[in-house]
Amino acid sequence: MQDAQGRPVTGRVRWRKFAVLAVPGFAATAALAVALAQGALAASFAVSGQQFKISADSLDGKGFAQYGGVDVNAHDELIPVAVTSIKQAELKKLCQSVVMRLPILGAVSLNLHAGGSKPVQATDLFLDATQMSGDAEFTNIEIGRDASTLDKGPEGAQGMTDVFAQQADRIQMTNVHQTAWATNAGSFRLNGLDLKVLKGERECF
Repeated sequence: MQDAQGRPVTGRVRWRKFAVLAVPGFAATAALAVALAQGALAASFAVSGQQFKISADSLDGKGFAQYGGVDVNAHDELIPVAVTSIKQAELKKLCQSVVMRLPILGAVSLNLHAGGSKPVQATDLFLDATQMSGDAEFTNIEIGRDASTLDKGPEGAQGMTDVFAQQADRIQMTNVHQTAWATNAGSFRLNGLDLKVLKGERECF
C-alpha cells in the first residue's frame, strides 16, 4: 500500500472504523464492571447457553425476596433475570428439565424428578428466572421496596440501589412453572431423586 507520493505505508489504523468496532465491546465491558461494582450479578458462576424449566405441585417458602439482577455467560454477555430468593423452601413433586441439542443425536432431554412422597428441601435458595407462573399467596408482603434495602430473604439477597423489588415473610405457591438460567442453594435435599436422559424434547411443561 502506498501514499499519494508513492511511498509505502505501514501500520496505518483507520481510527474511525476502529472506533465503530470497539465501542460496543468497551460498552459491554463497562456495563459488566458497573454490574459487578453494584452487586447486580446474580449467579456466582458463568451460566450455560441453555435455560431450563422447573415445575412443582407446590412451594412453601419462608423469607422471600425478589429483585432484578444480571447473569453472565462464558462470553461475558449480560442476561437480565428476576432473582427469586427464599431462606427456607419446601417443594412437592419437583420436576427440572433441560433440552440439549447434540451433534448426530439431535434433541436430548435431561429430566430430574424428586419430592414425590417427601418434599424437596432447600435453604438459601436463589433462582435466576425469566418466567414464573402459578397461584401465589404472600404473608406481610412489601411491593416496590428498593432492592438494596431488602432484609427478609437469605443473606446477600439484595440488588442495585433504586431498582424495584418485593419481599415477604412467607410465600405459598401451587402449580409452579418457572424458566431459569441458574439456581444456587446453601443446601438442596432431593428426596426420592430420579434422573433420566431421554431422546427428544421431554420438558416439565
